[in-house]
Amino acid sequence: MRFILSLLATWCVSVCAADQPNILWITAEDMSPTLGCYGDKYASTPNIDRLAKESVRYTKAFASAPVCSPSRSCLITGCYPTSLSTQQMRSGFAIPKSMRGFPTFLRSRGYYTSNNVKTDYNTGNYAEIIKHSWNESSATAHWRKRPDKAQSFFSIFNLMTSHQSRSMVWPYARFKEEVQSKLSAGEIHDPAKVPLPPYYPDTPLIRRELARFYDCVSAMDKEVGAILKQLKEDGLEENTIVFFYSDHGSGMPRHKRALLESGMHVPLMIRFPKKWQHLAPGKPGTTTDRLVSFVDYAPTVLSLTEIPIPKDMQGQPFLGKKNTPHRKYIYGHRDRVDEVRDLSRSVRDERYLYIRNYMPHLGYNQPTAWPDNGEIRHDFYRLADPKKMTAVQWHFAGPTRPVEELYDCQTDSQNLENLAGSKKHQKILNRLRKAHRKHINQTTDLGFLPESEAWEMFSEKTGWELGQGGKVRMGSIHKAAAQVGVADEAALAKNLHSKNASIRYWGAIGLAHLDSLSDSTQEVLRKKLEDPSPAVRIEAANVLTRHADPEPAIQALIKDLAHENLIIVTHAARTIELLGSKAIAAKAPMAAALKRAEKIRPPDLSPVIVLPGDKDLAMFVAFSCRAFLQALEN
Repeated sequence: MRFILSLLATWCVSVCAADQPNILWITAEDMSPTLGCYGDKYASTPNIDRLAKESVRYTKAFASAPVCSPSRSCLITGCYPTSLSTQQMRSGFAIPKSMRGFPTFLRSRGYYTSNNVKTDYNTGNYAEIIKHSWNESSATAHWRKRPDKAQSFFSIFNLMTSHQSRSMVWPYARFKEEVQSKLSAGEIHDPAKVPLPPYYPDTPLIRRELARFYDCVSAMDKEVGAILKQLKEDGLEENTIVFFYSDHGSGMPRHKRALLESGMHVPLMIRFPKKWQHLAPGKPGTTTDRLVSFVDYAPTVLSLTEIPIPKDMQGQPFLGKKNTPHRKYIYGHRDRVDEVRDLSRSVRDERYLYIRNYMPHLGYNQPTAWPDNGEIRHDFYRLADPKKMTAVQWHFAGPTRPVEELYDCQTDSQNLENLAGSKKHQKILNRLRKAHRKHINQTTDLGFLPESEAWEMFSEKTGWELGQGGKVRMGSIHKAAAQVGVADEAALAKNLHSKNASIRYWGAIGLAHLDSLSDSTQEVLRKKLEDPSPAVRIEAANVLTRHADPEPAIQALIKDLAHENLIIVTHAARTIELLGSKAIAAKAPMAAALKRAEKIRPPDLSPVIVLPGDKDLAMFVAFSCRAFLQALEN
């Protein structure tokens, strides 16, 4: 009987291999479409350009978030991170045990699945996702390791050479040794010839770092060529559909972490061999302007392989038998990244980009510990003065952001002119604003919950289960957030009296955006320093430090530095960090918080190592504490 079963299994694998295409994903880390095939004349990417000639190239493909782990959460599940509560960077929130990474379904159909390197899916139960999704997930994972060479495979290669660590953060000497050394003298880019975007000041350092980024892209291109060569050597080229894309925009300033085109627009090309050409949307070497989002990738792979698509996937397949009508809109989100707090949402149609900034009192170029290791960031800090910068440069470097942004990406691909105030574009603005509000309501966007409140709320059931099950009512919270930057003091102050902690939270954030506050509102805020919600206490303290005697507020922040929940400590430490010398009374407590954080996560552990939950949160606490203490010393 065992022999018969073994024969049947072998027969099944062979039949599946004959009837199913292999799928290969080559993912470049931190890279906008800075490629020759996308019209960048300064780029040197012969292997990727060759692949583009053999592929259908997508001109309007976008990440779901301008940073890696939330985007990867979206890719592996086919769901919006804002619905899963995985939108905060390395948050540690779990997804339902019943939800599987989509490669699980490929494995059930006989595929061998391999993932080379990256697994930060931004969930507390990421180990389960890895276990069920991959036959092997490691730095040496490869289709070549499948036990039966006739077996179909789905393989991902995540190429780190273009990652922010290489292009910006590493000391220049290390970059030269580990990346630039892979290039010939003729392949090294000349800083004097680098195409300088108008939102960058023209300094020798900035030019050098931009050229460095292009060197990283060229070195990555060689790795793409090597993978494709292996595929051909193994005789698998004619049965393998190849995807090439990046996980979000480049790691350079104003790209990664921003909902602008520079942070969200990604390259995507898909090569279909002759056998599977009937699945392609066009002939090799052609382009398509179809709107595509990361949430669509998982259902698309399942559609291509004729595997049933789970009902809980929110994406829309854009290839295969389950191909759907073209999207009218795609959506993006920006939330906390490392220690940097934020909440913005975007809507993109075929031509226009709309961004709603819900924390406009915080600028685009907030201090952020790990990227601040890169020298280029310090040129921006050094020149951060409206008298030393153009208006376009100051838009990024300044201390605040517009409440709303609208860009015509057809005539303004670099998003230089904000049209939100243009009378001519009000109909477009209103249409995209309406689409945004509809989306956050329909998908139950959980990002509007303060992170500490969500942690308590989702302790027994996941955010997805409660949100999609209608157990979390977000409508009134979304309305309170929508008042930020729009409503007057009275309306915002009224929210401070709500029974709902999240509404009180958004009332405080809205007040932080105002230039002045009445004595009566300040008095209410003082009472909120004792609010049962830590998020409300911290935001009330933040507002008071801007408009009144900061000492009581700082003392309240110091109390939350000692909280057992590191989500709360992260929030308090970041608030103190941004206060700078105004919060000098917090020097000793911040030093104590740093010591505690370093016990949980040793300081010599690389930030690239992903340990969602307390260990990553401890790292973010340490980031804020060190930055604050160093600033006091200087």
